[in-house]
Amino acid sequence: MAPSSGRKGAKAVASSEVPERNIVGINKETVTNTVSTDYPGHYVDEEHAWDKDHFRDNFHVQFHANDQYEAQFSLIGVDASIANAFRRILIAEIPTLAIDIVFMHNNTSVIQDEVLAHRLGLIPFTGSKEGIRDWMRFFKPPAEGQDTYDTTFDNNTVSLKLAVKCEHNKDAAPDSSDPKELYHNAHVYARDIEFQPLGGQERYFAGAGAIRPVNPDILVAKLRPGQEIDAEMHLHKGYGWDHAKWSPVATASYRLMPIISITKPVLGDDARKFQSCFPEGVIALEAVTKQEARIQGSGYEGHEGEVKAVVADPMRDTVSREVLRHPEFEGKVKLGRRKDHFIFSIESTGQWDSDELFVESIATLKRKCQRLKSAVTQMVQA
Repeated sequence: MAPSSGRKGAKAVASSEVPERNIVGINKETVTNTVSTDYPGHYVDEEHAWDKDHFRDNFHVQFHANDQYEAQFSLIGVDASIANAFRRILIAEIPTLAIDIVFMHNNTSVIQDEVLAHRLGLIPFTGSKEGIRDWMRFFKPPAEGQDTYDTTFDNNTVSLKLAVKCEHNKDAAPDSSDPKELYHNAHVYARDIEFQPLGGQERYFAGAGAIRPVNPDILVAKLRPGQEIDAEMHLHKGYGWDHAKWSPVATASYRLMPIISITKPVLGDDARKFQSCFPEGVIALEAVTKQEARIQGSGYEGHEGEVKAVVADPMRDTVSREVLRHPEFEGKVKLGRRKDHFIFSIESTGQWDSDELFVESIATLKRKCQRLKSAVTQMVQA
């Protein structure tokens, strides 16, 4: 699953190469052929039973962009239910570390305690991957009658401290009106949060692997002289299905691969207008060649050298259907989306690299399938 080289867009697929039944029709006012039909019994004399070898031959992953915190790739040859399973796993079923408990010792800022605690909880943190993923365990909430610290250990809780007080800056220029110059600690940022290693954490979270905010410039609060924030925070492992602060992604979404089929030649000024109906890079203008102009019935006869519209990169299209609003293009273009080609976009919050998230989502789905297989086997044998 290495990143593809060259142009980042997906390879253009001619609509003639995709069976009509595998294309969602995008019409002027309707969307057609949206229901999946790849299952046994839907078509006469066509079995369509799931086959491992057929799946292996038709499924593949193509990366278009693969940065540390952002990735875009295509899953080709899968059903929508599988693609959506990956999306839901990415959002809610990959564990991360986030602020879970806030002990507010003193807060004289204008932000209420509960609002401040919520803001702190949404700050994404990162650190040693080995420590977070392999060594850290899930925190067990205290039972009735127990104190929070009764179930708090170095391998299930990371302690942080925020102690900031705003004071006048005696060295500020008399004519200054900038709070950052007039006061010390006028703005409280994520970088002001201090990691306090406990026990074995020094072995896993030292140096470059220390627990720290992904973005140190996240604004937490604004203070004025006399105001201060003194809080202790505990980070715990959790899942996005419990709270969004544990979601490893800022967003994980997919869309179907657009298909644009020019059924009749679009030439000259019409070609330029046709190009403007799509996002930049979707449609290109090319000159009609001598060979094309000689083919009878092609629509290019007598137009040698004139510009024509061609599909360059359909993946850039947003399927706005703008082109269907203009009567001069009626009957000259067909729009659709390929049912089994899903273009994924993943934005990591920083604790996982973007491509690691997809690999982990595959592992998670595999574990879920293994548990289901075991449950079904036990049910049959019972």
